[in-house]
Amino acid sequence: MDDLRLALVLNAISPEIGGVLVRGEKGTAKSTAVRALAAVLPPVAVVSGCRFACDPERPAPDCPDGPHTSHGSHGPARAAVSRPTRLCELPVGTTEDRLVGSIDIERALTSGVVSFEPGLLAAAHRGVLYVDEVNLLHDHLVDLLLDAAALGVAHVERDGVSVRHDARFVLVGTMNPEEGELRPQLLDRFGLTVQVAAPREPAARAEVVRRRLAFDGAPEAFAARYAAVERELSARIAAARAALPAVRLPDRELTRIAAVCAAFEVDGLRADLVTARAALAHAAWEGRAEVTEADVRAAAALALPHRRRRNPFDAPGLDPGQVDAALDAARRHLDDGDPAEAEPDVSDLDTGSLDDASPGGDADPGCDADLGPDADAAAGPDGEAGGRGAGGEPDPGPGGSGPGGGAPAPGDAPTGNGAAGRPWADQAPTTPPVGAGAETPGSVVAPSATFRARRLEVPGVGRGVPGRRSRAVTGAGAVVGAQVPAGRLRDPHVIATLLAAAPHQRARGRGGPGLKLSSADLREARREGREGNLVLFAVDASGSMAARARMAAVKAAVLSLLLDAYQRRDKIGLVTFRGEAAQLALPPTSSVDVAAARLASLPAGGRTPLAEGLLLAHRTLARERLRDPSRRALLVLLTDGRYTAGPEPGPAAGLLARSGVAAIVVDCETGRIRLGLAGVLAAGLGAPLLALSDLVATGAAPGAGDAGRGTGPGTPGGRRSRPAAAGPDGAAMGAGLAATVRALRDAA
Repeated sequence: MDDLRLALVLNAISPEIGGVLVRGEKGTAKSTAVRALAAVLPPVAVVSGCRFACDPERPAPDCPDGPHTSHGSHGPARAAVSRPTRLCELPVGTTEDRLVGSIDIERALTSGVVSFEPGLLAAAHRGVLYVDEVNLLHDHLVDLLLDAAALGVAHVERDGVSVRHDARFVLVGTMNPEEGELRPQLLDRFGLTVQVAAPREPAARAEVVRRRLAFDGAPEAFAARYAAVERELSARIAAARAALPAVRLPDRELTRIAAVCAAFEVDGLRADLVTARAALAHAAWEGRAEVTEADVRAAAALALPHRRRRNPFDAPGLDPGQVDAALDAARRHLDDGDPAEAEPDVSDLDTGSLDDASPGGDADPGCDADLGPDADAAAGPDGEAGGRGAGGEPDPGPGGSGPGGGAPAPGDAPTGNGAAGRPWADQAPTTPPVGAGAETPGSVVAPSATFRARRLEVPGVGRGVPGRRSRAVTGAGAVVGAQVPAGRLRDPHVIATLLAAAPHQRARGRGGPGLKLSSADLREARREGREGNLVLFAVDASGSMAARARMAAVKAAVLSLLLDAYQRRDKIGLVTFRGEAAQLALPPTSSVDVAAARLASLPAGGRTPLAEGLLLAHRTLARERLRDPSRRALLVLLTDGRYTAGPEPGPAAGLLARSGVAAIVVDCETGRIRLGLAGVLAAGLGAPLLALSDLVATGAAPGAGDAGRGTGPGTPGGRRSRPAAAGPDGAAMGAGLAATVRALRDAA
């Protein structure tokens, strides 16, 4: 918590740093620390009656409540009052007009008076603006928030009215990474970041509980016990603020800052500016007249960790040894004048990313996303050396390791977890979650290279949370009509309002220019944009998918779709099925990086309980529909259509279709002989059918409604066209071939 306290204090001394992002697991007192900050900040003097908290000594010349006349100028001065520093909280469900302010449209249209109502940015001026769960706030609101924090000014441009006012505040955002990450572009806009965790020492944990119990028993007495310490801290912050303008940043230390930022290869120059401002504030906090190397080190440790994140699957973080190595190299450069020493190689200390996150860590260079014939041919027509055929008949082949276990093809020996060269039967089983049943041993295959995925959509028009996937009626987007406002008018449709008022002008006694309006005439714009969806991946991880090239391609496809879901602000979930049961590997969440880590370590092998996977997907989606009815779901099923355990998948597919679940079936079947069972499954689901190669974006990305092989677009009612034939032989021919194979087996 020392880093958190320091980051909050530095922003209190110099709000130009740009705020602090506090990352940590639940129950680590993130909100408590932020709310305590306002209590120790010095009181502020404001112009009496000014809604924008102008400083009486330096009032803003363009304040909407101005002009304010300061002391020493012509005209009387407005009275000044002193008040405590404000802590304004921005709720996750806030709207744009509540954040930046809005015009009273009804008053403007009926009375002809332009009246601006300030938002939270104005209320937080010269105070603290706290955003809890900032990662759940919509992106465009985060952009507005960070723009104001960086510029110190809020601009409101809407409905032909332009308002500008000062908005300098200490911005603090907290988030739990388990609930989803901020985009790297937004992470970079926060000045500092801190990772907090609960203490592991029993003595420290006991002291936290002891103090909380003391506060609950006697809040006033507890506060009085620490009042003197808080006054001392408040005075020190005020002294640092006063001393900050006089603190110098020598060229030597500025070069050190530039060298450290260049060593970590951060994008742009914002890291250099933030580190310099934080170093100046740290020097003022320590009572120094100029910045030293110690100030640079403290600032870099807070300003650089989140700026090293390159993609959504990289974990933000910075090893202290990396900062020391960069500072040592910069020191040698400054002492010796050797430019080559200024940029040390810190890659050896890198915290890593998804590329090396698989448990085995042995990426096979031969594992690529070849979507043509692969090792499936060596496993026989149904892709398994043992197990059941397409109809579920037992077929324990030679070398099988149990009922339906099957031995892998010669080129498919597992490589992860130190399993190279070991027999298939020696693999340790993966521990299943509670209620998942027994797991079948399997191999872990590293994913091949990802690609830019096409956009898959839910048919129809929804009303969910704003996002970037499916069509929806939202607060932003293209105007497609007008409607009577349900509450306060926020987005007027001028033409529709005039048309509604025109027939009543004679009855209202209009006798001159201008219209006579009433509140019943007001209309607001109906806009259509994009919404975020719940994308539930159901991945077949059975033995028929265990061929190395096939599973690598499937994992690459799912990772590519996960990255696409991250960019489109979707919630995602992951269901896997193998062995005798299905399991919910990841409940629906916004944390895409957690899903990527679970997928990278997903083993493959065993039998195929396809129906169990479909039923678990149905239960998961039904539960999420109750939790969040406005968020529409999309089921993405990746399978070859085979089932070798449990009942037939037809009834389960029909259950999903009757419940109105929008689904897409990705046919993972490859090889020379194809049964087309995925096409039969897609027909039962009423879903489009795609091949793995069809997931790659080419040109304009069509939606899921027309993503199938010859399928038509989805209709607004949610019913989708029947999929066309699966593969060159078609679904019907595939089903016939499967029946022939079963008959031959029975005869044998």
